[in-house]
Amino acid sequence: MSIWHQKIDLEKLNKLMCTGNMLEHLDVTFTEIGDDYLTARMPVDWRTHQPAGILHGGASVVLAETVGSVAANLCVDMRHYACVGQEVNANHLRSKPSGWVSGTARPVHIGQRSQVWEIRIVDEQERLICVSRLTMAVVKNNKTA
Repeated sequence: MSIWHQKIDLEKLNKLMCTGNMLEHLDVTFTEIGDDYLTARMPVDWRTHQPAGILHGGASVVLAETVGSVAANLCVDMRHYACVGQEVNANHLRSKPSGWVSGTARPVHIGQRSQVWEIRIVDEQERLICVSRLTMAVVKNNKTA
C-alpha cells in the first residue's frame, strides 16, 4: 500500500522542485518512486566536491534533506499541511571522487505531528556512501487552497 497522499509524476516533480534553485545548480534529479520510497540522484563533480576532490559532506546532506523533505511533503495534504525540517544528521562512510550518488528516503515514522526519514546514499555499485536521518515537523499550511 502506498504512503503517498496523491499520485506522483516524476517529470512534474522534477520540474516543480529542481528548477530555479540549488537543486538545478547541483543537477539533482528525482529518479524513482515506489510505494514507500523516493529516490533522487546527484553527480559527483566540481559542483559537489570539497577541496580534496571528493564528495563534500554538505552536498550529501543537501541530497539527503532534499529527498527526505520532498518525500515527507508528498505524504500529507499540502493544501492544509507542510512538513518542515527540524533536524538532520549524516554519517559519511565512504569517499567518492567522481560519478553519481543516489539517495533513497524511506519512512521510519509518519505521524500526525512529526515524521522521521532514513536516507541511504549509495554509489553506482550500491556501496553505501552516507546514511542520514531527517526529522520533519508537520505544521498547518497558512496558504489558501
